[in-house]
Amino acid sequence: MVSELPLDQVRTLLAVVDEGTFDAAASALHVTPSAVSQRVKALEQRTGRVLLLRTKPVRTTESGEVVVRFARQLARLERDARAELGMSGAGEATRVSIAVNADSLATWFLGALTRVPRELRVGFELRREDEDHTAALLREGLVMAAVTSSPDAVPGCSVRALGRMRYLPVANPGFRDAYLGGPLREALVEAPVVTFDRLDDFQDTFVQRLGRGPGGGAGSVRHLVPTSEGFLEAVAAGLGWGMVPEMQAAPLIRAGRLVNFAPSRVVEVPLYWQQWRLDSPALAAVAGAVLGVAGEVLRAAPSP
Repeated sequence: MVSELPLDQVRTLLAVVDEGTFDAAASALHVTPSAVSQRVKALEQRTGRVLLLRTKPVRTTESGEVVVRFARQLARLERDARAELGMSGAGEATRVSIAVNADSLATWFLGALTRVPRELRVGFELRREDEDHTAALLREGLVMAAVTSSPDAVPGCSVRALGRMRYLPVANPGFRDAYLGGPLREALVEAPVVTFDRLDDFQDTFVQRLGRGPGGGAGSVRHLVPTSEGFLEAVAAGLGWGMVPEMQAAPLIRAGRLVNFAPSRVVEVPLYWQQWRLDSPALAAVAGAVLGVAGEVLRAAPSP
C-alpha cells in the first residue's frame, strides 16, 4: 500500500493551483509543462483520486483541497524551520494569512494584531469575508486562520470560542419617527433597510423572528453598503435601519445620532477562532493576541 505523498508532486500541485494553469506552473517551477502534467497525474494515481479539474483556471476537487491544504501547511513549517536555523533571507518577515468578518475587522480585530510581538516580524494578509463563509477559505487552504461563526473544526484545524458579538437594531431618530411608529413587525416590512450586500440576510432574519406579520423579511427598498464603516454611516444618515455591532452603535446612541428602537431584541452572534494545527511560533502568537483581546471586548461565550 502506497502511503507517502512525494513532496515534489505535492509542491507541483500547489504551483498549478496558485498559478492557474499547467503552463504557468511550469514557468514558475522552471520545468516543462509535460513534467508538471506528469507529476500531477502521478500524484492522482498515488492517491487514487482526481485532484484537479482541468479548467482555466484549474479548480481543485474536494480531495484536491486536502492535498493543497497540506502543501500550504508544509510550506509554512519549512519557512519556520528555515527561520529557526538562521537560513531565512536577511530581514525576511513571516506572513500569516487570516480570514475575518468585516464587523470584527472594523471594531476589535486590528487592535489584537498590534499585540503580536514586533520581534517576530509577522506580516498579516487579511481577507475580509462573512463569518459564515470564512471557514471555506480555511478548508481550501487559502488562509491559516479565521474568525468564523462555526464551532465545527475544519479538518486539520483547531477551534476555540472567542465570545459573542452583540448587534443592536438601530436607526436615525428622524427615520424612526417617520417609519417605525406602528407595530414594529409591520413597520419594518415597509421601511427602507440597509444591508451589507445581496447575500446579507441578517436584517431579514431579525424581522422574521419578531413573530407574525406580513411579508417574509425586511422591506423591498434596500441600500447595499459593502463596508462596515459605510453601513454604520448609512444608518446614521437615515437611509434605512440596520443591525449594527454594539461597539459601533453605542457612541452614536450616546451622541443622539442613533436610537435602539427594539432594546429587548438584541442579537448575539457567537464567534470562533479556527487555525491550522501547526507548531508555528508566529501563528501561536497571533492566536494568543486574538483570544486575549476577544476576551476583553466580546461578550463571554456560553458555557458548554
